Amino acid sequence: MTPLLEVSRLRVEFATRRGPLVAVDDISFTIAPGEVLGVVGESGAGKSLTGAAIIGLLEPPGRIAGGEIRLAGRRIDNLPPEEMRRIRGREIGAIFQDPLTSLNPLYTVGRQLVETIRVHSSLGGREAREHALQLLKEVGIPAAEQRIDQYPHQFSGGMRQRVVIALALAANPRLIIADEPTTALDVSIQAQIIALLKRLCREHGTSVMLVTHDMGVIAETADRVAVMYAGRIVEIGPVWEVVHAPQHPYTVGLMGSIPILGETRERLVQIEGAMPRLTAIPPGCPFNPRCPHVFDRCRSERPELVPAGASRAACWLHLGAERPVHA
Repeated sequence: MTPLLEVSRLRVEFATRRGPLVAVDDISFTIAPGEVLGVVGESGAGKSLTGAAIIGLLEPPGRIAGGEIRLAGRRIDNLPPEEMRRIRGREIGAIFQDPLTSLNPLYTVGRQLVETIRVHSSLGGREAREHALQLLKEVGIPAAEQRIDQYPHQFSGGMRQRVVIALALAANPRLIIADEPTTALDVSIQAQIIALLKRLCREHGTSVMLVTHDMGVIAETADRVAVMYAGRIVEIGPVWEVVHAPQHPYTVGLMGSIPILGETRERLVQIEGAMPRLTAIPPGCPFNPRCPHVFDRCRSERPELVPAGASRAACWLHLGAERPVHA
């Protein structure tokens, strides 16, 4: 199947007085039509910046310094801002962590939906309002006929996030970038939003890049998962394989730190240390200072993604070139 989204050797830098800081370093992945790709990792791993680069919302001094982004075969990372603005919304939708950043408090949710629909379609005012009403019903807003004329502050957090999802779907985009869409919500509302996203993807055939630090959300929602660390993808593969048979030591640590229902442990796995700052990423594998299986090659040479079980992992352990020794 031809990928809908192709990201090839993407590099994102921030200009500073001391030179460029590399925040996303040479990452590549694809998303197929109708697929949900989860992107997971610690804060500062580069997940949200990758999404912002794809949708053309990198804030200066951040910039794409290398690589290509293609949507349905068309390169979009080098488009003029006005042309990218037309693609954003019509072909790529966005759902952000805080719905209040996506909604204008001065306008009713209906007006915001209608304006979005009219910008990206040829519908008139009445038809656009009918479409907006249908979208609100589709995302589970009760009494949508009355609530369409209410303001964002009159909705709860979970209902506001549903409105944002309706906005993201307004132009029927082929790809949605969902950046931490459930983080600000309580657990029961999270489950409802996850179920809603899955149903909408299935019914609309929309692809989703789901950015989160919550492996529970990934396991419940995604088809494949990419694990990021210090601006790089360290493992990518089918979600079941990555969750149950992780191949990179960092992913093993992430999975071991999650409590399992019905299993008694004295203590959860802890990954010693912290992710390096952008100014202090070590040579070789960036995880090597924290890795329990580190050996000499890890400290000097950067591993590329190689086949590892059903996944691909950026780890020298899977090349068999040297016998690893514990540090």
